Amino acid sequence: MPDILIKNTKVFFNNYLQPAEVLISDGKIKQISRMIDVQRLDQTINAKGALTLPAGIDVHVHFRDPGLTEKEDWYTGSCSAAAGGITTVIDHPNTIPPTIDKKSFKDKMKIANRNSVVDFGLYGGVTGNIEKLPELWELGATAFGEIFMAESTGALNIDEKCLDEALGVLKQLDALPCIHAEDDKIRLECEAYLKNDMSPDSHSRARPNHCEAFAVEKAIQLIKKNGTRAHFCHISAFESVGLLRKERYLDIKNGVPPMITSEAAPHHLFLSTKDWERLGTYGRMNPPLRDRRSVKMLLNSLNDGTIDMVASDHAPHTEAEKDTDIKSAPSGVPGVETLMPLMLVAVKRNLIPLGRMIEVTSKNPARIFKLDRFSKGSFAEGYDADLIVVDPTHVQEIKGDDLHSKAGWTPYEGMDGIFPEYTIARGDVVWDGGLVASRGRGNFLPGKGLISKDSE
Repeated sequence: MPDILIKNTKVFFNNYLQPAEVLISDGKIKQISRMIDVQRLDQTINAKGALTLPAGIDVHVHFRDPGLTEKEDWYTGSCSAAAGGITTVIDHPNTIPPTIDKKSFKDKMKIANRNSVVDFGLYGGVTGNIEKLPELWELGATAFGEIFMAESTGALNIDEKCLDEALGVLKQLDALPCIHAEDDKIRLECEAYLKNDMSPDSHSRARPNHCEAFAVEKAIQLIKKNGTRAHFCHISAFESVGLLRKERYLDIKNGVPPMITSEAAPHHLFLSTKDWERLGTYGRMNPPLRDRRSVKMLLNSLNDGTIDMVASDHAPHTEAEKDTDIKSAPSGVPGVETLMPLMLVAVKRNLIPLGRMIEVTSKNPARIFKLDRFSKGSFAEGYDADLIVVDPTHVQEIKGDDLHSKAGWTPYEGMDGIFPEYTIARGDVVWDGGLVASRGRGNFLPGKGLISKDSE
């Protein structure tokens, strides 16, 4: 690994911004100090007053590989991540074939090992494959999910009985279940009622707030019954946040660590039902766009700690697939490359403090998904040098043509973003205004099941 010195920079250290220099050696942060005197260096980065911050960890991506590589593949998806300041991703199982057994898991891991430019974990899928969950855990699944409570892309949804059984097995494994909470009965009833409504915003009404909130409430009951920890993906509805806040309050009151964690997606933080007119079918995702009341609640809850992290739910589709009617268009939007730029603009606009932004994009994902075992998620000496250098004055317009996903479009077209000048992953510069990473340099970060097995 080359020795790199970042000089003339500011870092967020000990809870405030301060001038510093950062020395990187053997892929780790070796020293953080006002002045660093070194005799030999392979590279010096003059930040010219820009900030050096922890890179992002995105625990929710769909890189579509294998089987759907016309939308994305591991190389293009990970390049997009690096260009946006994300140095670790966890990929969900709804590929073709889905990642639900030993063969499909090993095949996906081979593809990712050969192609990923950033470090990665893999989810194990949960369908009717309850007997396969232990073998997926032993193979190194980082976590399990998305566990779909309603039909969505990939048709991996399960019923309440299967969810209950899966939570019991994952409790015994000490593995983290990650739940996509929407109620399928409510979805079907609403879709039937709106079957002749072809307006794009009908998708928000087909999966209304209570569709998510009812599923969250049901899942919480099963989580508590099984005594397991669990994570909710892409929380979006006002009412869901209230349920999560109640559980967080009860855990704090009882003096126990929170058993339930959650994430919010940028498209639910920075877009709303007002964007249907602009986006049309390109705005279709599950859960759908919400009204401004829910958007405001999400941002407040991210700030007050009710919601633990931000994850992109990067789910690309081609423009040809999206160019149809709202009933036929697939659900999902690209977002791994724009997650950090949007969050940095939110800091600049005083929507979220810089320290909290670092927590929800780096520290908390590493802690909750146990990636801190691999020296991820902390800006401290001895930890992986996963860093971005960003100039907060360099605000630029987000354009789909400038991004690196195969999708070639973005729901944030024309919005402001602050993109990294440098992305450094485990001490390697992987982005400096252009991609400089080698294909396959990313490391697999297995879950505790593989670690425990190897140590026996």
